[in-house]
Amino acid sequence: MNPNRRAFLLMIQRAEGTSTSPATRAVGYDVIVTGIDGRPEVFDDFSRHPFAGGRPAKQVRPGLWSTASGAYQQKLANWLHYAPLLALPDFGPASQDAIALRQIAEFGALAFVDAGRIETAIGKVAPLWASLPGAGYRQPEHSLAQVCAFYEQAGGVVGA
Repeated sequence: MNPNRRAFLLMIQRAEGTSTSPATRAVGYDVIVTGIDGRPEVFDDFSRHPFAGGRPAKQVRPGLWSTASGAYQQKLANWLHYAPLLALPDFGPASQDAIALRQIAEFGALAFVDAGRIETAIGKVAPLWASLPGAGYRQPEHSLAQVCAFYEQAGGVVGA
């Protein structure tokens, strides 16, 4: 995989807190959204999205329920859309990466990622991930400087 793409994916994982979760046993690919109870949770069956079997969504805060799971905190609806579209065999790491890259491309950011135009790329995909600056989900967001540092620490190269 293109090193900038890999670094961008790792940046998202770190920003979302999945790769650094104290509960993860699979570098964040197994993390389920933290609920109102504050306890981190993971899953170990990668055959499908962990909420695909009818498990109820988790309450994140009063009035907000979520099925976000995996390294990129993909919601069940995303999985149901992208799994057949991309012919994904499971919800394993490669499938989660494929969904994230497809979303990045759909938001018009993939060429900017490849070129190292990280600030532009982040601005384009911010609506996809609550932790990115400018996401607007009324959840904690990292600063642009922080996520750019995550990107560079993951081996991403900033271009012109």
